[in-house]
Amino acid sequence: MTVYVGNLSYNATEDDLTEVFKEYGAIKRIQVPVDRETGRMRGFAFVEMAEEAHEDAAIEDLDGAEWMGRTLKVNKARPRTERKPSGGGGGWGGGGGGGRY
Repeated sequence: MTVYVGNLSYNATEDDLTEVFKEYGAIKRIQVPVDRETGRMRGFAFVEMAEEAHEDAAIEDLDGAEWMGRTLKVNKARPRTERKPSGGGGGWGGGGGGGRY
């Protein structure tokens, strides 16, 4: 199980999150997504802990808590869904005039 941590300060680091969540138990992994274009943190993270009971305790204590000037949103992460490719224009085989001689 994984915990979603939202409304994070853009200054928060993986080390900062480790310091907060290690109080609740062993951490398996922390993922801090960054924007592809700017390289800046996107304002949320995922924390996977060794035991679900530890995740539940962290959610109970941290959801709505003030941290680094922001009110955290902490809950169980939803399973990732497959994204469908976005429909773009152009390309091959999509119709559109031209090409007649």
